[in-house]
Amino acid sequence: MTSDIAIRTEELTKFYGDRRGIEGLDLEVRAGEVMGFLGPNGAGKTTTIRLLLDFLRPTGGRATVLGLDPRRDRATLHRRIGYLPGELSFPGRGRADELLRFFAGARGGVPWSQVTELADRLGLDVTRPVHAMSKGNRQKVGLVQAFMHRPALLVLDEPTSGLDPLVQQEFLAMVRDARTAGQTIFMSSHVLAEVQHVADRVAIVRDGRLAAVERVESLGRRAVRSVEIHFDDPVDAAEFRALPGVSDVVVSGPVLTCTVDGRLDPLIKAAARHRVVDLLSAEPDLEETFLSFYYHSEGAGDGARTGA
Repeated sequence: MTSDIAIRTEELTKFYGDRRGIEGLDLEVRAGEVMGFLGPNGAGKTTTIRLLLDFLRPTGGRATVLGLDPRRDRATLHRRIGYLPGELSFPGRGRADELLRFFAGARGGVPWSQVTELADRLGLDVTRPVHAMSKGNRQKVGLVQAFMHRPALLVLDEPTSGLDPLVQQEFLAMVRDARTAGQTIFMSSHVLAEVQHVADRVAIVRDGRLAAVERVESLGRRAVRSVEIHFDDPVDAAEFRALPGVSDVVVSGPVLTCTVDGRLDPLIKAAARHRVVDLLSAEPDLEETFLSFYYHSEGAGDGARTGA
């Protein structure tokens, strides 16, 4: 494995009895990039992360992380990774600062100033008992322990769960800073908006299989738009329903609304056969694009092998 690849999986597979967790996953995450790992709950994201960290053993295939074998080199590897699990729980009834000092010591000693800087950024009161904290504040503790030792690789499973919008924005700023510092971030989410402003690429999983690997701007080009056209006179909806990429056509007198997946050209040419009074096109929404791709794409597996 070359040093410019932080994570590589080859045919990585995990079955739970007859139930598929993940199957045939071929994925490369480049060193220094932010990779969003996207898909709805149950798609296989957490299973993949647990395989990478050797919390689960694969049914088949293999993975290398930071050039190391997750099983053979587990202790060495875990010192170089910052991990935030999707289901976060902390033992005991101690204060947050006590817990974070324990983590700092376990990682060979982390300057306390690095811990308090992160806590301040997230608005975390480290003097409070962790067991009495809200879900959002426990999530902040989890983020601090993941980032505190400035690891080579951050593996974050649904990292903004429970965070309010302002804290989410600060978290995304932390991700940008980590990338600037040369760290690699592998971040799973079921919400595209969470990663679209920081990710270099996204890997999309559905039903335990890799559907595609895309650059974020490529998803934008796959955009799904809402279009509304006002004509001088009523039009026939049938004239527009057969157009390529056009769906959800509704006509109310001289007003047509529809959804366009891809280029607007066929719709514009059809509309030009009538006198157009006004045309409104909503900016592409990446969340809508992602959902449309996830649920309706055909042959998505071919796109997965391109590596974007």
